[in-house]
Amino acid sequence: MRRIVLQQGETFSNAHLARKSAFNANALQIATQIVEDVRTRGDECLKELTAKFDGVQIENFRVSQDAIDEAAKRCEPALAEALEHAATQIREFHERQLQQSWFATRPNGAVVGAKVTPLDSVGIYVPGGRALYPSTLLMNALPASVAGVKRIVVVNPPTKDGSLDPAILKAAQLAGVTEIYSVGGAQAIAALAYGTEQIAPVDKITGPGNAFVAAAKKVVSGDVGIDMIAGPSEVCVVADESADPSLVAIDLMAQAEHDPLATCYLVAFDEAYADAVESAIAEHLKSSTRAEITTASLDNEGLIVICSDLDQAIGAVNVIAPEHLELHIDQPMNVLGAIRNAGAIFMGEWTPEAVGDYVAGPNHTLPTGGTARFSSPLSVDEFIKKSSIIQYSPQALADDADSIVKIARHEGLWAHARSVELREERLK
Repeated sequence: MRRIVLQQGETFSNAHLARKSAFNANALQIATQIVEDVRTRGDECLKELTAKFDGVQIENFRVSQDAIDEAAKRCEPALAEALEHAATQIREFHERQLQQSWFATRPNGAVVGAKVTPLDSVGIYVPGGRALYPSTLLMNALPASVAGVKRIVVVNPPTKDGSLDPAILKAAQLAGVTEIYSVGGAQAIAALAYGTEQIAPVDKITGPGNAFVAAAKKVVSGDVGIDMIAGPSEVCVVADESADPSLVAIDLMAQAEHDPLATCYLVAFDEAYADAVESAIAEHLKSSTRAEITTASLDNEGLIVICSDLDQAIGAVNVIAPEHLELHIDQPMNVLGAIRNAGAIFMGEWTPEAVGDYVAGPNHTLPTGGTARFSSPLSVDEFIKKSSIIQYSPQALADDADSIVKIARHEGLWAHARSVELREERLK
């Protein structure tokens, strides 16, 4: 891992980072063409691209309810039980986020408020490729279900035999998914956005994917809603002398094994401690089933920051604005107020990032690439919309008329002003 030693009083800055964008120009160019092709040619294009990229011929993309039920039965019982446990806690957490419509009445009779309405339909991208992610399905579909979305559509790349993972289908059952399609890549995003003969369009698309999926989401954004442009996954571990180097090492590796582009940051206070963590990584790698991916991530994207004190370390964290932040320090609650930028914060040595990925309840779809500076985790809020409610009484309009007319006249909007003045005249 690359290493930076900060001097006393030195400030960690973006210049120290070598962060990659969520997508590249080549991916954007290719995704733009794919989106346009699917938009104009529909299912015919989907079939061609599925054969080209996934190596499988598919005529009917929708997975039938019978196939879902049968496959879900084949999910290994212990795994099914684990998914049920996760679904229960994820649902309970997100139920606490539900918002209600509200109204407020002013003394002059004006009524203002907000009407909360679930979206009609959402599409959820569940990645395939290097690994299978039933947890991603749960984390995206359950908040939509809790919000009250009636049509929840999942797209997932097919395996070589055209089937989908039984655990994915079991998760779909648990989360209230209404439709599943065996299609992936940028072409799946285009199908969700614009529709094809087999796939009706949706109002919003959520879920992570590779650079081409991220680029496609950017292309269709505006025509449909999206959650975020997800980049490579990240973890930042802050570790003091009380932290076990072996646990810190395995937590860094847990993020690195996702993807060669995954980024791992270790913020520590002593170079000897950092050496101990790297030695522990080397030892763990001997047993890893994903050693090549893990090594590529840590060697090429990893960064160790050696700080002189905790204030300097928290300053570095706020610049990094990591997707996942682990605090392997004594009394982590004492620094929580100083942390401004992080997608999810894991407190203490008994809270590895893996608990958040699967069962804790908070969403694991998190802002990446430093976007935790201005973004939040996926939540029920992503699956609702709000309409402002305004109802004025004659007295309320009379009270506010002068201010409205003055502002409208200043902006040169004659009809705006007259729409109020005419009503004033009726009141006299």
